[in-house]
Amino acid sequence: MVPLDRAEALRLVGSVALGRIVFTRHALPAIRPVNHVLDDGAVIIRTHEGAALVPAVEQAGAPGVVVAYEADVIDPVTRLGWSVVITGYAELITDPGELARCRALLQPWVDQRMDYAVRVRPDLVTGFRLTDPEEQEEQAD
Repeated sequence: MVPLDRAEALRLVGSVALGRIVFTRHALPAIRPVNHVLDDGAVIIRTHEGAALVPAVEQAGAPGVVVAYEADVIDPVTRLGWSVVITGYAELITDPGELARCRALLQPWVDQRMDYAVRVRPDLVTGFRLTDPEEQEEQAD
């Protein structure tokens, strides 16, 4: 495993469309698969009324609720790839103009009305690349 710096980790998250958001629901961890877009360094997701994440974010108030966001690409055969976890505050996007812009940036991946957008501001970004040990030895030579 090779650690990733913040810039490379965010670049990799921006290169994929799917990830998982982790939040607290009824004092227990909850995880949901979502699609996302990276916008000015923040993760934007869209969700729907009734989604478990919406009340968690609404009830938090400023600066938002602490969540984790994880995205990865790992080949099941070679076991090579990368994984990134972003930890930060999630907030509902309520400004009508900004909400419209986010809707234009990110199309829902499920056939369901998605009226809400959530921004996760990355406070802590950690990640690693799973590499072939033989390639690492060759690069060191």
